[in-house]
Amino acid sequence: MLKTVLRCVPEYFRMASRLIVAAGFCSCLTGCPSLPVEGVNTLGMEFVYVPAGSFPMGCGESDDSCLYDEKPRHLVTISQPFYLGRYEVTQAQWAAVMGTQPNVFKGDDRLPMENVSWNEAQEFIRRLNALESTDKYRLPTEGEWEYAARAGTMTKFSFDAAHAGEYAWFWDNAGNTPHPAGEKLPNPLGLHDMHGNVWEWVQDWYGDDWYARLLAASPPNPLRGTNSPLKDEKGFSMDPSGPPEGVFRVLRGGGWSNDVRYLRSAHRHGYPPDAHRSNVGFRVAMSAMRKGLKKVDKAKEAADAVKDAAARATPPGMEPPASMPSPNMPQINMPEIKAPEIKMPEMPQIEVPKVQLPPVQLKLPF
Repeated sequence: MLKTVLRCVPEYFRMASRLIVAAGFCSCLTGCPSLPVEGVNTLGMEFVYVPAGSFPMGCGESDDSCLYDEKPRHLVTISQPFYLGRYEVTQAQWAAVMGTQPNVFKGDDRLPMENVSWNEAQEFIRRLNALESTDKYRLPTEGEWEYAARAGTMTKFSFDAAHAGEYAWFWDNAGNTPHPAGEKLPNPLGLHDMHGNVWEWVQDWYGDDWYARLLAASPPNPLRGTNSPLKDEKGFSMDPSGPPEGVFRVLRGGGWSNDVRYLRSAHRHGYPPDAHRSNVGFRVAMSAMRKGLKKVDKAKEAADAVKDAAARATPPGMEPPASMPSPNMPQINMPEIKAPEIKMPEMPQIEVPKVQLPPVQLKLPF
């Protein structure tokens, strides 16, 4: 392992010299004129361009709200630009692709989609890719999500904490319900509701010790000895993608039912990939491509088409109407299997001594 890490150090330094700038958040917006800085797809989903760059991932020592799974803070580089949805996926967009409405809160098709599992979010993305004959859509990695949420900041939030109510829906101001996408101010990248409204699924498996494991295997920070504000960050990781396996998937951003401390840029939570909650949704990432996005001034026309499609959505469990484009799903008839009756032998009575267990502190932000 050590030999492998040492062999990779020169490559890391070479990449770092190209990707990292003094500000810690480099942008190729002016250097990539052929890539639009924003755009909309055929369903009216708006996307914002996120340039490649580096940032401190995790919770810093100056943050008095740090939790054990948010540390240690370490230097991460996102080596490739990407697009991220300006808003969380809405109920109208979900209905247009999936033909169902399993969300708990109803009444406004601009509300963020909620009550969907990580597995169902993946199915939405699979169908969205099929509709546009591409493979560019995906969930963001945990590193990409935090990078975009911070948008060049190194503080608890991407905004002044004293003005949290202007940027996010959470327990103090949400009124026990999610709110339509985009009603609060965006972060410096132009992304809305990265903090609050609904939690967002990301691609990675969750590991409470993942940051420590990542740091232990990473080469040293190539910016030490420079004037960069990132020179004192620990380690150096390129495009981290989470543990190779796990039990939970990562949720980010906090939701309408949470205290403001759970909306911090560094906060992370693990949740079963097949679980549902009325404060959990997602937003879509897209690999940076030179084709596939229309100009934003055409967004209204595409959004109207999505609204019409959403109006035709059928209740959960029913097939979408034939007029709605969706992949053909084969019908599988499962044979009825009758399990044989099994008689269990009588078990001897065992007297179990009483044990007084110490209290356990559980982290349950929901």
